[in-house]
Amino acid sequence: MTASLDSRSPLTVRLVNFVLGITPLFAFAKKRARKMMIERAESMGVMWREQAAQLQARDWQMEFDAVNNPQLEYPEYYVKPFHAYNEGNLGWSPATEVELAAYAVHARIWSDSGVNGDPLLRQSFHDVLKQAVVDPPHDMVDLGCGVGMSTFALQDTFPGSQITGADLSPYFLAVAQYRTALRQAGKGNGLQLQVCEPNQQSAPTWVHAAAESTGLPAASYDLVSSCLVFHELPQAVSVQIIQEAKRLLRPGGYLAIMDMNPRSAVFLKMPPYILTLLKSTEPYLDEYFRLDLCEAIVTAGFESPKVVCNTPRHRTIVAQLPSV
Repeated sequence: MTASLDSRSPLTVRLVNFVLGITPLFAFAKKRARKMMIERAESMGVMWREQAAQLQARDWQMEFDAVNNPQLEYPEYYVKPFHAYNEGNLGWSPATEVELAAYAVHARIWSDSGVNGDPLLRQSFHDVLKQAVVDPPHDMVDLGCGVGMSTFALQDTFPGSQITGADLSPYFLAVAQYRTALRQAGKGNGLQLQVCEPNQQSAPTWVHAAAESTGLPAASYDLVSSCLVFHELPQAVSVQIIQEAKRLLRPGGYLAIMDMNPRSAVFLKMPPYILTLLKSTEPYLDEYFRLDLCEAIVTAGFESPKVVCNTPRHRTIVAQLPSV
């Protein structure tokens, strides 16, 4: 289950890891990566600093209390710096900036996509999913749902469905709770707010839990989805999440994973300085690139998965649980 799919130059990987092992250089790389994201977002008209400041200034206590599980013990792998935030995902700065970061990071997937890169990425995932799933799912789970971007997009893909989003960050889930109210009131789908028709779909259920141990009822869902999560995990946790997905699914249900494609030419040919910036914000990237996800899925008891390169950088994996 740990067969390597990492085709990057071993020398380049070792060099980058050596550089990041030097504390001052690691700190510089994180700061530089963050600066580049903010500048890219604002060059597209996404006012990162202004919008983040507005969100951080509001009182989040009501939303936080609604989703927080104070008894939850955070796994060790999660309480580490992520995405240039020393607090990782456990704070208001990452929670209020994650959507803005998504616009910046995904702007260059296609040469002319700009601010539309992120919704186009999610659409490309769901286009594959709709082709692979025979019957529209009624009950769905979004593992590692973050602030709900993937959850809302998935629910819009399958209207009328019931969806649960699970995440380890109560800060992210508080923002998801806030975004739910905006959608229901017709005030937009994200932090780039626009007037729209009030959303008539059932509000998602937000659960403060680890994706590998959700506590949700077994054999109760038709689709378990995870979008842009596995590259942020140690290998052992990735395997546990696949096993949890199997537990959650009804016979014949589907597991869908969309994430970086380790064999993409974009990553194989990535200049060392860019790889250094990327890895400074992604502590488990090497483990992800070495994991054979398809093998782990089959070993867990799923049928052979369908794999589609949905963008030049990403792949979608869809696997069905046997019906009997």
